[in-house]
Amino acid sequence: MIGDMNYELFMGEALAEARAAAGRGRPAVGAIAVMDEAMVARGRSRAGDADDPTAHPVMTVLREAARRLGTLRLPDVTVFTTLEPCAMCVGALLACDAAALVYAAPNPVEGAAGSVLQLAQHPSLGRRLQVVSGIRREEAEDLAGIPSEVPTGA
Repeated sequence: MIGDMNYELFMGEALAEARAAAGRGRPAVGAIAVMDEAMVARGRSRAGDADDPTAHPVMTVLREAARRLGTLRLPDVTVFTTLEPCAMCVGALLACDAAALVYAAPNPVEGAAGSVLQLAQHPSLGRRLQVVSGIRREEAEDLAGIPSEVPTGA
């Protein structure tokens, strides 16, 4: 548990971003960044919009949070995302020293917080990321079209 944070509420905001992405014909993945119980950034799948292969929802919220907070280090920020992040996104979370990651559904193809790879808490890395998974998992899986029988490895 990360403090007394309302996981359900904040994951609901990430799910709203995922719905907005799906409404624009993008993958149904959304994310938000939270600091001191307040949202500081929102993001959704935008890689096709921006012709930017790094414009994943987690990358988008980290960029926006850093811009809004005026710092490259985000040690008090928790990122909520509807789908377990890929290696690039987990790497960015570690690089900016984010406090934690909360995700809804495991990513059976690219998940790097325990499903396919374990970068978030890899023993050889100098930094580890606190991870909570499964918050509103069924909603996220339904939205993204992921079969619910996918096991979690985290």
